[in-house]
Amino acid sequence: MSDGGYTLDQLRGFVAVAEEGHFGRAAARLHMTQPPLSRQVQRLERAVGFALFTRSQTGAEPTPAGRVFLDEARRLLTAADVAPLRARRVAAGTAGTIRIGFTAVSALTVLGEWIKTAAAELPEVDLVLSEMVTHAQLDALLAGELEVGLVRQVPRSEILDSRLVATDSLVLAAPRGHALTRLEKWPSLADIGEHDVVTYSPSEAWYFYELVVAAFQHARVKPRYVQHISQVHTVAAVVNAGLGVALVPSSAIALGLPNLVFREIADMPRDTVELFCTWRTTHDNPALAALLDRV
Repeated sequence: MSDGGYTLDQLRGFVAVAEEGHFGRAAARLHMTQPPLSRQVQRLERAVGFALFTRSQTGAEPTPAGRVFLDEARRLLTAADVAPLRARRVAAGTAGTIRIGFTAVSALTVLGEWIKTAAAELPEVDLVLSEMVTHAQLDALLAGELEVGLVRQVPRSEILDSRLVATDSLVLAAPRGHALTRLEKWPSLADIGEHDVVTYSPSEAWYFYELVVAAFQHARVKPRYVQHISQVHTVAAVVNAGLGVALVPSSAIALGLPNLVFREIADMPRDTVELFCTWRTTHDNPALAALLDRV
């Protein structure tokens, strides 16, 4: 029974009569006899409280109110037909919504592949994207505001599951023509420490801050930090403007800033920058499971 006290069968009967203009032809179309179809339409008229047809010996013509109701009846029938299909797709993970958090640099690498995969294999899944630093993503995941995040580090937790999806290396970013770019060898951390270094915020970008500080401490170098900035792409932009040099993940090369030159660092281990996707272990979103299976 639908809202308003009438059934879907009554609506289908009404639409058939309106489109055929004749009870007999409508009954044949619906593979039924005319008397039960006439009773269906009469019950529908009692339910809505007004006449739907002007009847004659030659057929049935919708009343003005019937013509208005016809549009609504078609909409209701379409919704009723589509609803089970849509629900089946959501249950199978091929339709629905996934709220994804990501860091700025992950948008240049992993996130782009996720978007391409979803568009090709899960076209009815909507991706809602939110750029956030790692700790903000973790808070949002725990609060149920995100389904999955692309983060730099995942705390040990029974609430969150995670998977390593990419690694990267720290490289030197310097303005074009800088002394470090003219060396005949890869610069060392000691070489870099002789120049002004733009680095990361210890609160907003603690992952990269700790990587850079640990690297210099291990090399027994005390650099001159001139700025502490929260996002990798902003660090790169500041260096591009000529304010010092920086250690950035090699994926930042994809930013394509015109005044930046990148160099490997002689004594810097490779693949120290990690990117994880993380999600709640108790999630109930089939679309998320479908995406994780594919990426």
